[in-house]
Amino acid sequence: MTFPKTAAPTAAPPIPVARGPRRSVLFFAFAFAVIADPVSSVAYAIEAALHALHGDLGLLLPTMALVVGLVVVVTANYWQLVRRFPKGGGAAAAAGRAFGARWTFLPIGALVVDFVLTIGISIAAAASAMIALFPGLAPVRIPLALVLLAIVAGLTWFGHGGRLLFAMMTVVFVLAAVAVVVLGFAAPHSIGTAPAHTDPGSSAVFAVVLAFPVAMALATGIEAPSTAIAQLGQLDDSHRRRFGRGTLALLLVIVGGLTLALTALAVKLHIGLPGADSTQIADIAHAAAGPGWLYGAFQLTSSLLLLAAASSSFQAGPGLLKALAGTDERPGVLPPVLGRTNKHHTPYWSVVVYLAAAAVIIVAAAGQEQELVLFYAVSVFVSFLVGLLAMTRFARTERKPLLAAVNAAAAAAVAFTLLVNLLRGWPILSLVATLLIGGGLFVRWIRAGSPTGIEDIETQAEAG
Repeated sequence: MTFPKTAAPTAAPPIPVARGPRRSVLFFAFAFAVIADPVSSVAYAIEAALHALHGDLGLLLPTMALVVGLVVVVTANYWQLVRRFPKGGGAAAAAGRAFGARWTFLPIGALVVDFVLTIGISIAAAASAMIALFPGLAPVRIPLALVLLAIVAGLTWFGHGGRLLFAMMTVVFVLAAVAVVVLGFAAPHSIGTAPAHTDPGSSAVFAVVLAFPVAMALATGIEAPSTAIAQLGQLDDSHRRRFGRGTLALLLVIVGGLTLALTALAVKLHIGLPGADSTQIADIAHAAAGPGWLYGAFQLTSSLLLLAAASSSFQAGPGLLKALAGTDERPGVLPPVLGRTNKHHTPYWSVVVYLAAAAVIIVAAAGQEQELVLFYAVSVFVSFLVGLLAMTRFARTERKPLLAAVNAAAAAAVAFTLLVNLLRGWPILSLVATLLIGGGLFVRWIRAGSPTGIEDIETQAEAG
């Protein structure tokens, strides 16, 4: 038995190079939809770092600069992955081809956990954004989050038709954020009262080292372009590489730029830790723009973007389970029921699995996204680490010592980040879940006769 190696759907012919306008629209829809997840993480990553710094604003900008620097390192690895695997596949494909098929299950397990956490934290953050705008909703935080979760899951029933809408949500949020930043630096409405320095509980260097891994939630979603290019079956390999790398470059500019600009604005306006019914990014926007229409637009667009990020994982996660599931004609690693689809090609039972898992973690965290941030960067950093080690292996095999050294150094930085997060205690649950899921899938794969093609499972999931 083999998993079909889906190079690219054959229904749509490659778009000729001459059709530039059509490709431009496609790139816009693809790129801005794919980066919705990392862009939305700006809404909670900066605040997560400030919590870890015990409110010390003076250390916030160095911490977030370090975070953005590591995001650059991880992005550079996925730049290589896109070149090597233009049909998609990401870290799973790299691990399988570098170390053997069995290692594919580690990044797959990490992705399953990451999708659940992305849904949970995005929904919780969207609820927080709405509560900051309408404080009267605070007493119903958990029911509000669960209603939003159900709505997003319900919309998933209609398939992937919302990609252009997600792209527009990303663009509108970026425009609103840029307006807030410009107004905040030029003519802010008010200045906060948070002190420039507090006691971070340790030396400045040590405090930054302990804090920046928490804010690495900003890096989630970086892997998306390297897998999502499998959806571009109407393009040839060369254009898929351009789309993937162009999306990574756009992601780095927007996410890195917004993060550093909003962080600098928080420091300038003395916006510290928020109250129970607000968020730091909401307080930044309120201080910069006042309570008028721009503040309302910023909160509304951030909430919609967070819902779009959750919706994206509600499509990608069940799609992965569908690819792993068997059918009546082809037994697979997971039960066939998880692969059953409706007329919109949505694997509805797999959606239910993610809906239930996300609901559990939202309730467990009392609807507070900052409670979930600690767990967030662990699973996806396992995938980052495996991908970097695979690229190091490729570089050594191809006798490229400089590239191998760069990849090895990046792997060491990612491993250090992962270790510091795990030393906090509770985040180890994310690692345990990753290992249990990956191990369980590996056992089922062995029992199924070790079918070939498992390395391309992410490509199959996206192309499907």
